[in-house]
Amino acid sequence: MQTIFVMVKCQLGTAYDVAAAAMDNVEHVSEVYSISGQHDLMMKCTLDDETDIGHFVTNELQMIDGVADTFTLITFNAFT
Repeated sequence: MQTIFVMVKCQLGTAYDVAAAAMDNVEHVSEVYSISGQHDLMMKCTLDDETDIGHFVTNELQMIDGVADTFTLITFNAFT
């Protein structure tokens, strides 16, 4: 499994709708947080090892109505 975090910039007034759409319609999105700063949301996504991250972000997340821009962070290790 691979975990990525995607920070999302939303069109004005759409952050709550984008968050709901991601949680309801995108299978690999496990958590969505509202954040401050240059982006509006941060999505935690857990993907199968075979899943192409670029295709997932561009074909799934960027296609949600209200998404203006994304910034993807790829993780390497989880420390517990």
